[in-house]
Amino acid sequence: MQKTTLARTVALAALSMGLVSPALAETAPADAAADAAAGSATGSDASDAPASSEIIVTGTTKAQSRFDVSYAVSTLDRDTIEKIAPTNMADLIGQLPGFQTENTGGEVQNIYRLRGLPSDGSFISFQQDGMTLFQENDGYFWRGDALIRDDLMNDHLEVVRGGPAPIYSSSGAAIINQITVTGSDTPRGKVQVTLGDTGLYRLDGYQAGPLGGNTYYAIGGFVRYHDGYRDNGFPNDKGGQLRANIKHDFDNGSITFHVNYVNDHNVFYLPIPVASPTDGSSLNHYIDYFTGTLNTPELRNVTLRYQDGNGDIQSRNSDLSDGRHMRMVNFGADYEGDFGDWHVSAKGGYTQGKLDFAALYSTTNPYDADTFASSYLSSAQSAFGAVASLGYVYAGTDTAYDPYGDSGLVMQAQYRDIHSRYYSGQGDLSVARTLRTGLGEHDLKLGLYGAAYGESKDVIYQNYLMTVASQPQLLDLVAYSASGETLGSVTDQGVLNMTSTLAKGDSDATMFALYGNDTWTITPTLHIDGGVRYEDYTFTGWAAGTASIDYGDATTLADNSSKAFTGTIINRRLKTHSLNWTVGANYDLVHDIAVYGRVSHMENPPSVSSAMSESTPDMITTKVNQYELGLKLRSGPSFLYITGFLSNFDPLNSSFLAYNEATGENDQTVAFVGKARIKGIEFDGHWQPLPWFSLTGALTLSQPRYRNFENADGADPRLAEGNQIVRQPDIYGNIRPAFDFTTGGNDVSIYGRYSYVGKRYVDVYNNTQLPAYGTVGAGVSVKRGSWSLQVVGDNLFNAHGLTEGNTRTDSLSGQGSATAIYGRPLFGRNFRLVIGKSW
Repeated sequence: MQKTTLARTVALAALSMGLVSPALAETAPADAAADAAAGSATGSDASDAPASSEIIVTGTTKAQSRFDVSYAVSTLDRDTIEKIAPTNMADLIGQLPGFQTENTGGEVQNIYRLRGLPSDGSFISFQQDGMTLFQENDGYFWRGDALIRDDLMNDHLEVVRGGPAPIYSSSGAAIINQITVTGSDTPRGKVQVTLGDTGLYRLDGYQAGPLGGNTYYAIGGFVRYHDGYRDNGFPNDKGGQLRANIKHDFDNGSITFHVNYVNDHNVFYLPIPVASPTDGSSLNHYIDYFTGTLNTPELRNVTLRYQDGNGDIQSRNSDLSDGRHMRMVNFGADYEGDFGDWHVSAKGGYTQGKLDFAALYSTTNPYDADTFASSYLSSAQSAFGAVASLGYVYAGTDTAYDPYGDSGLVMQAQYRDIHSRYYSGQGDLSVARTLRTGLGEHDLKLGLYGAAYGESKDVIYQNYLMTVASQPQLLDLVAYSASGETLGSVTDQGVLNMTSTLAKGDSDATMFALYGNDTWTITPTLHIDGGVRYEDYTFTGWAAGTASIDYGDATTLADNSSKAFTGTIINRRLKTHSLNWTVGANYDLVHDIAVYGRVSHMENPPSVSSAMSESTPDMITTKVNQYELGLKLRSGPSFLYITGFLSNFDPLNSSFLAYNEATGENDQTVAFVGKARIKGIEFDGHWQPLPWFSLTGALTLSQPRYRNFENADGADPRLAEGNQIVRQPDIYGNIRPAFDFTTGGNDVSIYGRYSYVGKRYVDVYNNTQLPAYGTVGAGVSVKRGSWSLQVVGDNLFNAHGLTEGNTRTDSLSGQGSATAIYGRPLFGRNFRLVIGKSW
């Protein structure tokens, strides 16, 4: 109750910044030039300009041409997004240079990495119209792509890589900023239907226009039902998103009120075994590479037992088909106004939501069935007496299962049931003005940002034994006497380890930031800019204490080492701060050739979830020094941006919890602490030699490497020195040709896409390789009047590739094989048909 009150207070205070300004708006004339620039940045006219001259607003003191800024930024308009036809946000962002993404986890909660930084998303800030919806980039088992989905309400996308991102966002090495559709005097809208051969049915639409009296509206979103890229035996994705805004223009600015609502179920795909650990033979006959999954209807009705803090046994039910159920509402207001030489911006918002998450995670590699059974023989004899043999039956039955009539293997997996509530109230107030001096102009911006946010967790993990197959069946491992009498069972209804992980807690935070930036135009061809941002954090929270117990069921071993609440509560109060700064310069050698350079320092403090950790949290702030040097070339609609980069990451804490086969828990800590050094070069280009042909491409060459590792647990850090950072390639990119022409009154576009990801490793020691792969996609769209039709296909040649290994067990020393035998494969060939009508 206290945290909700605090969050609403912050949100209302932020909104009041925008609400009081309109009363002052009548006292100052409008700045027509600023309005025109802002309009170019957010309206439909942006797509008419050459790509190298687009006006951007992300990471700038005022709207600027993309060619003039001293950092790497990319824009994707609606037409470009529709040509890419992304399957999810990670697929879209992965087309840009510097971003290496993994889009095989499903529609949300995918992996985003920038320029080799050793993070799965915590350095990338997702924003909507320049404001985050949740203060941190990573929530508890969700990321920013779960809060902001792409649909027709996304007018265009602006993406900043490096540069001033640490000044205009918290812990941001990159900013992904969706600029939403707003209304104008001309009513407009669109509706489109998407049908896919993977059982996809999706409806998108938006409508925008005037309400009268200089007031405008826009509303839109999507609803979707999807059987899925892999056959779970139940639907994957169902739900959607709704966004709306109302904008009122004053003589000198505008105010926009907006609301977002998400209610969506998304399945989470996890790694599958692709080859046998015994002889390396393919398992495709049992688990199809492109459609197979360990998700199974047998886990539609799971019972999870645990002991509460009073010593009573509790239980709750869970359904794997619920997947990741995200419910979120966000509302807020944005005000922009000019008062003489001053430009005032006030943004505020409040987000509240909940996540219910059910997923089946991989644990160890499959086992030879006899080897696995024999590993439990001694424990079974100690528990049940004269055990002569162990055998497999289908879970909950007496029906024998012979593994050697099948794959000869058995495997285990971990069911995770997670519930979290979250909130975030945030507000940003900034003022900007231009100062003209004897030595050029200074565009100054000063801002104050504040946030109150928090999240909770309620977690149970439980391990299962199952067949090696797609949609596997659960197994029991039964102990028999010499006469064949059943004496007991290693498992219980398929459960191998009951309550292997148990956690509960709650955390809250407040953060206040002060930031400033100065863009100094010394001459029309020379710009220097610098900025600084100071942030102060306070975290409070609690965690429920746990211990391992034996529930006392003499008929099974499954409950022998189960987590239980002890009744103790661990309270925490933590404080930290961060200081970010950047300095950059841009120089136009001639009209169409420019160079730029930049030095930035970014600090990433621990997350709010640290305050609800049962163990003492490590409050180390990660520091990243980034250096950039760029060359920009343009000629008409064609351009080429080349950026060299160097990042020093310190400290790199590669501590992770490994799966402990003895206990069935994720309780083995292996800690490597050191540094990372990433150097590379990225290319961002668009070549249009003819009005009807263009070639767009992105390429990143880099060396993400470990440096100066230390380990206090007996692992040899020398084996990691200079190695390639886990799951990070040295080369990745894509190329997209397009043919655009008009025939018979139809506007036709034929386009393709080739994407390449170089080899990576699953482990710190670089023992097990994830081989390089390349995929081909293509599409054709036809527009006639207000109607449009598009057909698009992905991975047309069914290229094989793994985007990750088995991260629960292989992150230190690999999988015991030269190439991965357990991983998350690419989706197979699939097609979509999109029919749309605009007005």
